[in-house]
Amino acid sequence: MMVTNKNYYLNRRNFLKLGAGAMVSSEAIANEILKLKDLEPSNNEYAYNYVNFYEFSTDKRLCVKLAQESKLNEEKINIEISGLCENPITLTDISQFKEVNRIYKLRCVEAWSMNLPWSGFELRELINLAKPKKEAKFIKFTSIFNPDIFPDQKGYGVIDYPYVEGLRLDEAMHPLTILATKLYNEPLKAQNGAPIRLVVPWKYGFKYIKSIAKIEFTDIQPISSWEKYNPNEYGFYANVNPNVPHPRWSQSSHRVLGSFFKEDTEIFNGYGDLVSFLYNDLDLTKNF
Repeated sequence: MMVTNKNYYLNRRNFLKLGAGAMVSSEAIANEILKLKDLEPSNNEYAYNYVNFYEFSTDKRLCVKLAQESKLNEEKINIEISGLCENPITLTDISQFKEVNRIYKLRCVEAWSMNLPWSGFELRELINLAKPKKEAKFIKFTSIFNPDIFPDQKGYGVIDYPYVEGLRLDEAMHPLTILATKLYNEPLKAQNGAPIRLVVPWKYGFKYIKSIAKIEFTDIQPISSWEKYNPNEYGFYANVNPNVPHPRWSQSSHRVLGSFFKEDTEIFNGYGDLVSFLYNDLDLTKNF
């Protein structure tokens, strides 16, 4: 039987206290987690050149080329915050939020991974600013819709656009959930989801919606784009789970880009001691 590291256990308790409203430094906790994991960032050549951004192309190489040539590089942060909240706003200035720097493991549903150094701010800061109403249970994210920027949005794309994703409100409020504006301490490149994207490290990468244009508080669970495309292969939760295979391949292991050998996949991508309490009442074998 594997014994849980005492520091992880204490950190989890702090997160639980945090959820109850206690004054706990999530940044200090997160930094301790990162030290325990001893993560080193992957070579940025992988991050910049091995990407999925279907709005440009399903081909990874062509996607990067088209993104680099696109007007997405000129887009500024402009997010419409609406729905079940007391303070609907249009977010253009993020200087009011504390910048955090996090090295997270990214695990793609395609069974590869890399370690990425993100900079941004905790999503819960924006949520607190918007003041969701008590009926709000979910957050719906919508990406930029502009066929002049994204070739795949011209009507012949693989999935329906604009791209939509969603989180439960408690997932969105978790201190590990961030909105990223930088990668490798540089503003997000077009192929990485400029100007701002979601990062949820315990979920598969397709949950990390890029180029966000709208955030809506709702009492109805959003239907995410990949879930709509094929709910048997891409569920709403998309939590990394080595025990639940993708219908067409195993998720028990993955290849770290730059490494020849595969390694075992951890439940919740290794962040289980910090997030598993969110799913105590959920059958993870039925809620991929």
